[in-house]
Amino acid sequence: MRRQWSYAAVLSCFLLHGCAGRSVPAPVILLNSQVSDGSEEYHDDTYKVQPGDTLYAVAWYTGNDYRDIAKYNQLSAPYTIFPGQVLRVTKPNNSVSSPTIRKTTPPPPTGLTSSNVDKSLVDRKKTQAYRESEKIVKPKIGTRVKKPVESAQRQAPTSFPEKVQKWVWPADGKLTDTFSRAESGNKGIDIAGTRGSSVVAAANGKVVYSGNALRGYGNLVIIKHTDTFLSAYAYNDTILVKEREWVSAGQKIATMGNSGTDSVKLHFEVRYRGKSLDPLKYLPPLK
Repeated sequence: MRRQWSYAAVLSCFLLHGCAGRSVPAPVILLNSQVSDGSEEYHDDTYKVQPGDTLYAVAWYTGNDYRDIAKYNQLSAPYTIFPGQVLRVTKPNNSVSSPTIRKTTPPPPTGLTSSNVDKSLVDRKKTQAYRESEKIVKPKIGTRVKKPVESAQRQAPTSFPEKVQKWVWPADGKLTDTFSRAESGNKGIDIAGTRGSSVVAAANGKVVYSGNALRGYGNLVIIKHTDTFLSAYAYNDTILVKEREWVSAGQKIATMGNSGTDSVKLHFEVRYRGKSLDPLKYLPPLK
């Protein structure tokens, strides 16, 4: 009897020690207070404006076209928003219409009018510009990225072009991660390099965001290239450009760092009408 009790006591002590010594994994949100690459999808219909936000930053964070958000909230250029303001970021549900609206709505045209032809040509040009800019490239992880050539500042244009004329690599370093279409995947590419090395504009455009208000991106620069194409440069050490400043392809806009992440690298994204695209389809092929 005594021997049985002794075995039971020893077993109990062993189990208690095992439970006390086992560490429960902490939630990821506590281990990494910032999103690893800013790729998590935003699913809410509205967004509450935070200090430092701009309409372009909100559109980028929520994965929407800035023009759509402006339309949903009846905003006009220069799209001024305020902290605490609640913006609708998804299309309002107008599926249920009143009888009066249905009666007064004119029937769709049966033939092409001059306005329809003009609109069709414009849409066709935009689609063609989008397709022509794609250059499918599939470099392997670890490929060395060619050092970007910094160009002199050009005269500030007065409007955006219809399409991007030229893309250049935004940094010098090693390609460590590529684009993924998975919901939690990387929505851009990552280039590892040395702290303080140059980050340059990947194409001509205008700086529409410069700051660190967006969670998960650290010191971030967003450049608008056309009415539909934008690019983003995250995790910078220092930012060298200001909002509303025009920049040219290859112009130095920041220095590489690790703000918002755990290693020195550049996180680079390209978006068309608010949707993430594979940057490797636009950047020059690696040699």
